[in-house]
Amino acid sequence: MTAKKHVAKSGKQKNRSARSQMVHGQPITAAWNFSRHLIPPITSNTTYRLDSLDRGARGFMQFGSDESKNKEQILIYDRLDEPNTLLLEEQLSLLEGSEAAVTFGSGMGAISATLLSVLKSGQKIVAHRNLYGCTYSLLTDWLPRFGIESNFIDVTCKEHRQLLNDKTVRVLYFECVSNPSLDLADLPAIMKDVQRINKSRSESDRIIVVVDNTFATPWALRPLEWGIDIVVHSLTKNIGGFGVEMGGAAMCAKKFERSLKLARKDFGAILNPKSAWHVTVHGIPTLAVRFERQQKNAMAVARFLERHPKVERVLYPGLRSHPQYALARKMLRTPEGEFAPGTMISFVLKGDMGRCRKFVDHVAKNSYSITLAVSLGLTKTLIEVPGYMTHSAIPKDKLAGSGIDPRMIRLSLGIEDERDLIADLDAAFRSL
Repeated sequence: MTAKKHVAKSGKQKNRSARSQMVHGQPITAAWNFSRHLIPPITSNTTYRLDSLDRGARGFMQFGSDESKNKEQILIYDRLDEPNTLLLEEQLSLLEGSEAAVTFGSGMGAISATLLSVLKSGQKIVAHRNLYGCTYSLLTDWLPRFGIESNFIDVTCKEHRQLLNDKTVRVLYFECVSNPSLDLADLPAIMKDVQRINKSRSESDRIIVVVDNTFATPWALRPLEWGIDIVVHSLTKNIGGFGVEMGGAAMCAKKFERSLKLARKDFGAILNPKSAWHVTVHGIPTLAVRFERQQKNAMAVARFLERHPKVERVLYPGLRSHPQYALARKMLRTPEGEFAPGTMISFVLKGDMGRCRKFVDHVAKNSYSITLAVSLGLTKTLIEVPGYMTHSAIPKDKLAGSGIDPRMIRLSLGIEDERDLIADLDAAFRSL
């Protein structure tokens, strides 16, 4: 299988670059015509006036269904649909190359709703061993209460092949670039295996592949081009970009849209209109330029760390030393065809946990350009220790099995001057 070229969805955007589409978007939706606005306004309604009972009835019937396609969108209540989120969803579909996009109040809201919308009691998930801590908690603590079990494997070693033959397996879940170990999933190889198995299954039993593309972003990787069913993102991270609003999204084929919207409606994980507006107006238009600057910094810092005598190993897909460098060169590409290894680095210091703690604490107390904080993909450079922070939901005795060294330090590169970042890291090394 080969990736398909990014294709614009409407006439006006036809033959326009992805970079320009991210800036200008698609200002006309079925719900609201923004074409007279340079910047769309923020809506502030929770409920909408209906001029007849028939209109109200049609609105509920159309919600999340194919009936709404190419028809006037009837707005009823924010928990169903709302103009700013609908505009953002149009833009996300354009960016990811999907038929549909559904937004949520957080990345975990998107992940939870997606899995609950396609799974039922007695079915199983096969997931990559290295996952974001809260995702791991969802799969191990919460979904078993609904009779949904998970098996954790290493998708980079093709361990999924035998497990997928189990008829009760409904979902294969992984992060395209894993958090925090930066494992790369071989999408074309995985989809070849899944498609082979699905040939012998009915539509209701086929394996659905769900991936988290938060690390790579649609600027570096568009998984739907490789046959993936549903792509989830934390909009709080790279796509939002500034650390001021939370959000999540699932991009998918049209056939998944209704169940995702119903899950959002019933579980209530809705995106605030102000947050949707921010991502549409500030986040997406600046994604390419932010990502490029952050990636430049990541490469410079990764090379600095790789040469440093106090560093045991560095994980960054842009380095030739990365175990999947060839795969990274193949898959991590911008819509313009440029190699895009990303903005995230993980590294391990020589020595014990005490040395790791001393290094990070020095950064936290003395660094100007690097901040000890969770999250990622922001304009400011962030440092954290996943085993003690973002991935603390994973029991300590299972960290190694998840591919996470407790000493592993994660860096999310911002847009600062690379010389300042290296100077702050160098000072922390000299403190050891």
